Amino acid sequence: MNTSLEPARTYNQNHIARKYTPGKRRLSIYWTWSYAFEAQRNPADLDNRFSTMTEVRKVLWPVYEKPEWGVAQFPQGIAGTLELFHRSTLDFQQLAGEITGHPVGVFQRVDQAGFRLPIDERILADTDTLLVFGLDHLQSGEESSSAEVGAIRQWLEREGTCLLLAPHHDVGFTADLKQRQMEYLHHGDDLVPRQQRFTHYLRSLMQALAVPVHNTWGLCPARVSGTKEIAPLTTFRDLDKLGLLKDVTALSFHRHLPHYEITQKDSKAIHVLARQPIERERPHPFTAAGNTEFNCLLWMPQDRQRAGDIVFVDSTHFTTLFGATESVKNFWRNVAAMRGTPG
Repeated sequence: MNTSLEPARTYNQNHIARKYTPGKRRLSIYWTWSYAFEAQRNPADLDNRFSTMTEVRKVLWPVYEKPEWGVAQFPQGIAGTLELFHRSTLDFQQLAGEITGHPVGVFQRVDQAGFRLPIDERILADTDTLLVFGLDHLQSGEESSSAEVGAIRQWLEREGTCLLLAPHHDVGFTADLKQRQMEYLHHGDDLVPRQQRFTHYLRSLMQALAVPVHNTWGLCPARVSGTKEIAPLTTFRDLDKLGLLKDVTALSFHRHLPHYEITQKDSKAIHVLARQPIERERPHPFTAAGNTEFNCLLWMPQDRQRAGDIVFVDSTHFTTLFGATESVKNFWRNVAAMRGTPG
């Protein structure tokens, strides 16, 4: 038997529940999109859609000019870009699996085969850390149901659980076309339209859970002077009771990251664990208002109604699309081995 081969891949099968192991977390990823809705958007629409794989190949040429990315093997429409997202989390899934001894469960709200899966006990029963990747466009109308909210609340009553919420950016949320152009020139990504707004599902869930956070903007991180390296985080390690920042100095460089605005002034229910310095050479309304950093890592500790933690960080930082430094991999390790004994 050739042990050097990668394991055979499976698809379109029912999830096999993972058994509880003391001290070992079971992680699951939940993509909030309807794959069908996103993949079938009209490529003629300028705004509020993902790029087609053909557009990705054109802008990033010649990165994807290899047979494995060609029409005979890989989708060239928007579906191809969605699959890039899936493939980009494989390294995180492998590392987390090695640390926890459990495979990472991966679910979609509506998958490639058209099956709809809300967040309920089928996902939550064998999950200790649920990573909810908020990449549904507002136009899709995906919204958390009362049954989902109730199931998540009940799950968060279980000791050791962690709900990691990752609402993505909100670029060009204004009718002012000059502001949209300013935002576009600030992040400088040709693949992101002048308006690209995420995520209706997570916003509805956050409102239902009374979480005082709103994802806004799409901000370009500053770089270390004279290099292409992302500038180090401003961290508040004394507040980091989960150990998320152990051996972490920076996260992934991505040109349009959300600012996690805390909407309740002087709220003591939520802590900012890290902020990211912003690119200052290209103007943006957020920096014009006097801001030099944006909130990129938040934590809501347990309270009287909730035994589990809630964490905010962008899904970009779990992918390899924009590189994965040792600091980013340390962040993965910390998420996989988060303090707290799953129960």
